[in-house]
Parts: sequence; structure tokens; C-alpha cells
Amino acid sequence: MVRALPSARNLSTPTLNDHVPALLDEIALAFRRNSDESIAEVLADGTPPEHGLQRLHDGYLIEEVVAEYNLLRGCIHDLAGTHQINLQGKPFHVINLVFDSAIGLAVQTFSVNRALEVQRRREEYLSFIAHDLRTPLNAVALASKVLESTLASQNADPRAARMIKVLQRNVQSMSGLVAKVIEENDSMKTESGVKLERRNIDLWPLVESMVYDLNPVAGTGSTRLLNDVPEELVIYADANLLRRMMQNLIANAITHTPHGEVVIGAAHTADGSGTECWVSDNGLGISKDRMDLIFEKFETETREQGGLGLGLAIFKTFVEAHEGSFDVVSEPGKGSRFSFILPNRPDRR
Repeated sequence: MVRALPSARNLSTPTLNDHVPALLDEIALAFRRNSDESIAEVLADGTPPEHGLQRLHDGYLIEEVVAEYNLLRGCIHDLAGTHQINLQGKPFHVINLVFDSAIGLAVQTFSVNRALEVQRRREEYLSFIAHDLRTPLNAVALASKVLESTLASQNADPRAARMIKVLQRNVQSMSGLVAKVIEENDSMKTESGVKLERRNIDLWPLVESMVYDLNPVAGTGSTRLLNDVPEELVIYADANLLRRMMQNLIANAITHTPHGEVVIGAAHTADGSGTECWVSDNGLGISKDRMDLIFEKFETETREQGGLGLGLAIFKTFVEAHEGSFDVVSEPGKGSRFSFILPNRPDRR
């Protein structure tokens, strides 16, 4: 009878029977207690919530969850009639109270979890859109800055300069809306405390925009920033976290390379399983006795003492959230090379 329900047609018999024996035990317990007040207590930690959640995973409709319980209720009454057992009066009341309570608990669990799933998908969809928009917006913002600089050096028509300002204001406004969507989704956390929205990302424009933004900071100490990322390279990562990871490494390199060169590069790993990104410099370097400390939280010594601040602790957290790995090679007086590897998108075949 249950298999006649559309969602139950392709389910195995063990799957259909999973919670039925336990529910029968709960009905028997309710009879033995012979108290209306105890029935809700019997069922509170019993099978109906599990059953409702299981049927959600099985692809049931909510009305089919109710129908399944009512079919079982009907079977009990039919069995009682076949064996000349009188279920009138108190027994009838207990059975109906048990099933009504069970249906309520199962439907509540089913509905709450389906609503949470719908909300999760909506938030995931909005976050995907937001992250997808952020990269082209950054590219447009970068292009507008380059155009502004070029037109200023050529004494171009003032109207063109005004149009660029309009473009920049609108890009800034859209970037703010995108950031708001991402911020509102940040309340959902992964086990590592970081929410991931991984997508395929063009790495070169992401790095180029950071180089452009950080060049004024680097320029104050005569530090050159070079983007050595292949223009066609694509990496599978969370765009927001990847930007923060790269920013932390680049900012750290600038701090410890007051007069020199910082190179940002990337390449696919030799075995093709992921993408390696690195930031190398020819700055102060790190002593061997401090190599084990640089990724620790609250490592906040000053620059003169060789401190690297919280940036590398955050960097480590984000790499681990991506299930990636990281490495550092450094020699005092010659510079450092920080690198990390992020795995490719899993094959869904």
C-alpha cells in the first residue's frame, strides 16, 4: 500500500521499513503506560522526527508522509478486526493519539528541514552570483583606473573624464551591493569556521587588481610588484578568500622588502591535481628559529623584531578551509617564497 505512493515506488523494502518496527514499539509502550500525558513524551525522542527527515531525503512530498502514517494506522485497525480484537474506547483513543502526535512530529521535522534546505540553496545561489559578479567588477574598476590615468596624461576631453567618474561611481555602488550579499551569507560557517563558495576563477585579473591597489603602498618603499601569473590560468577557489590569502602574502612581502622586488606567480601542479600560487621576494628573509612560529595566531611582534602579524595565521586558516597545503622557503638577507596549493574541482562523473 505504501509502495503505491509515487515517491515510494523505487525505494527498497528495508528503506521503507526503517522506522516502522520502532514506531510499533512506541505504540506498545503507550498502551502499557496507559496515560495520555505520557504519549508525547514517548514520541518526543522517538522515530517520528527521524522518519520525517528520512522521508525528506527519500524525496517524499509532505502529504505522502501523512499518508504513510495513515496507511499504517489503517493496517493496525484491519489486523485488529481480523483477529477479533476490540479497539474501541480507550485503545482506539490511544492509537489515534499516538498516530496524530507522530504525524505532527514527522511533518514538523520534514517541513523545517525542507525550509532550511530551500534557504540554503537560495543563499548558495545568491552567493555564487555575488562571487561571479565580483571578478568582472574588479576588472572593470581596474580598466577604468587605467583609462583615467591614460586620459589625464593626454589632456583628453573633460567629458571623457566625467564619464569615467560616472563609471567608477556605479562600479563602486555595484561592488557595495555584491559585498552586502556576501556579508549576509557569512553567518553560515564550515567546520573550519569559514564559509566556502568555490568557483573557477581567472587568477590573472584578480592578481593584477591587487597589484594596482597595492602599488602605492609598495612605491613608498621603492618595492616593485610583478604579476607573473599566466593570463589563461584558472583556479578553483573561493574568490573572496583567495583575494585575502594573496593580499596577506603580498602585504607581508612588501613589509619585509623595503627596497626590492615582489613576484606573484602561479602554475598548475606537475601531477595536474591542483594549482600552486606563490609570492616571492628578495627582502629580509626569516631566521630558522622563527620559521615554526610565523603561522601562529597572535604572533604580533613589530617589524623591527621580525614579526609577521596575524596575516599568516589567517592565510593558513583559509588554505586549510580549501583542503589545500602551503609551504615557505626563506633565507635571512636573501628573501622568502610563500606558496600554497589548492586542489582542482572534484570530478563529478
